[in-house]
Amino acid sequence: MGSSKDSSARAIIDNLGGPDNVASLTHCATRLRFELNDMSKIDEAKIDKVPGVLGVVHQGDNRYQVICGGGVESMYSAITNLPEMKGAGKARSNADVKAEARAKARGKYAWLDNFFEYLSDSFRPILGVLLGASLIIAIAAVLDGLHIVDFRAEDKSATWVFVDAMWRSVFYFLPIMVAYNAAKKLRVDPWLGAAVMGALMTPEFMSLKDTERFADTVKTVNETLGTESYTANVFGFAMQHNDYGGQVFVPLIMVAILALVYHGLKKVFPENVQMVFVPFISMLIMIPLTAFIVGPLGVWLGTGIGSGLAWMNSNAPFVFAILIPMLYPFLVPLGLHWPLNALMLVNIQTLGYDFIQGPMGAWNFACFGATAGVLVLSLRDRDVQMRQTATGALAAGLFGGISEPSLYGIHLRFKRVYPRMLLGCFAGGLTIAILSAPYGGVKTNAFVFTSLITTVVFKPIWVYLISIAVAFFVAMFAIILTDYRTPEEKAEAEAARAAEAEDADEAPLADESPVAPAAATAAAGAGSAAGVATALATKVDVAAPVSGEVISLDATGDKVFASRALGEGVGIKPTSSRIVAPVSGTLMTVAKTGHAFGIKTDDGVEVLVHVGIDTVKMAGEGFDVAVEKKQRVSAGDLLVNVDFDKVVAAGYPTTTIMTVTNTKKLGSVEPKIGSTVTSGDTVIEVRP
Repeated sequence: MGSSKDSSARAIIDNLGGPDNVASLTHCATRLRFELNDMSKIDEAKIDKVPGVLGVVHQGDNRYQVICGGGVESMYSAITNLPEMKGAGKARSNADVKAEARAKARGKYAWLDNFFEYLSDSFRPILGVLLGASLIIAIAAVLDGLHIVDFRAEDKSATWVFVDAMWRSVFYFLPIMVAYNAAKKLRVDPWLGAAVMGALMTPEFMSLKDTERFADTVKTVNETLGTESYTANVFGFAMQHNDYGGQVFVPLIMVAILALVYHGLKKVFPENVQMVFVPFISMLIMIPLTAFIVGPLGVWLGTGIGSGLAWMNSNAPFVFAILIPMLYPFLVPLGLHWPLNALMLVNIQTLGYDFIQGPMGAWNFACFGATAGVLVLSLRDRDVQMRQTATGALAAGLFGGISEPSLYGIHLRFKRVYPRMLLGCFAGGLTIAILSAPYGGVKTNAFVFTSLITTVVFKPIWVYLISIAVAFFVAMFAIILTDYRTPEEKAEAEAARAAEAEDADEAPLADESPVAPAAATAAAGAGSAAGVATALATKVDVAAPVSGEVISLDATGDKVFASRALGEGVGIKPTSSRIVAPVSGTLMTVAKTGHAFGIKTDDGVEVLVHVGIDTVKMAGEGFDVAVEKKQRVSAGDLLVNVDFDKVVAAGYPTTTIMTVTNTKKLGSVEPKIGSTVTSGDTVIEVRP
């Protein structure tokens, strides 16, 4: 393992509070999944800056995720191989951690969460081979498109038949893989699940439809659909014979029933004979049950749902083509997209083609377009961390078709991204609906991850290319033109970067100077540094904007304010709902959400009042603003009434922070902390 990866691994663990703070560590396709003993020990700002980290996600309680994209497996290995991690975080398996999480679930809809988690975990471990197979298909499609070889011909050479086997191995034996994962998820011997499903895919089972060999096997031809079906006589009963290669609903239903049988038998038999009799009786029950009932039911269910969606695609193509890309942005983060992904596989198995992946491509490329917009802005703003995050996420998306690094690393962290990305989804869906109308939609006969490499498998390809291009560029330009951050988030990021530059004894350039969120008052003055430079004639007293206990910025819990990048100041734990002006002056900024106010005094002192921490996310709920931008206020005038009970209920700290944002241009700014005050009492003294 390279030293760079080792250092990143060590940095992640150190900033999570050390090995002793890690109760459990697992990983999925793109994320490290931690369960921690003490969440307060996390230094999220430092984790975000670790090379190889694309972002972080809080998952409630003591669960924490670190997004590493395609490098997650090597990062996981690097962490587990650290000497200090020996024995740490390994007490429980991934299944144990999730089982405990399920046990904590409360509410009448916990069963629904468990259902979708069952679907997700049945597929997630095989994402890698699915992606590998989809890329082999894409290469084959390119060769077919260049007329190097006809992959649809029946007389292909042994070489190209072997190439077919390379990707068909994944899709044909997919039911066995899904059965293995599903059984493992339900705490059943996974090899038992695989064996039951495998029994229906053996040459012996497939031979039952040989009407020449078995006189009582009946063949039926559907002249309308052009399909054939077979019914074999087994144990004197008629059994519908199906080819289960590529099926996904059958193993999912089968394993759910197998779990009941398996755990029931374990209660009946003593432990010393369970190893023999539990698998034996489970197979005796489940193989016939699957062949006679579960298998036909699963095929019927998948075909029925697929036919219903096909009907919508044919009869309401506009609705279908727009609905799919608009739904996926909400389904993927919750893991609810797996039923649709399973239907794609069923469509290919039963219809010979799929019509869902085309519109889905519009969502994927809108997602990647939004990431590209963030990358452009990060290059413009010289934001190294976001540039690295966006570059890795964009590469994973465009070349691998994987959206998780973009979603978890960027989109879900900034609330302005989703509305702009949805514009791209809508535009791409509308384009595909209009252009593909004469062709009955965009189709593909292969299951692939929608990336640049796999565009060749879609037909008509020109419709698909135009549609994903529209989705990509609409989302990208929507982000570039309107930004992915709120003014406050942008200003705080700039201030944090400026603070880092100062820590490294590197003074920021004049055009990169920090701008206080909600207090960027330089634009209203002369605009230059000289225009805001202040030479006070007398001391200025800054009053408490609200009654309560005065604390240091270090104790507020907000790293940006604690860094003094936004100036020296105080925090106040409020005991009143009235937030008043701390000084007389002009309101240069009034946040629409009512959580922040910037006031500039006649003497040039700039004061920021920030009500609560992260309360911008409340979108103004509970904030009754009494003033407006450019208004003249006197010290003590009401700025906003705040329902702090709502703030607490929403899970945000109520601490109100006040800073003098142009501290560096003043003689001295002296906070008075450690006392309980009423609004109007002096809490900061600004001296010449």
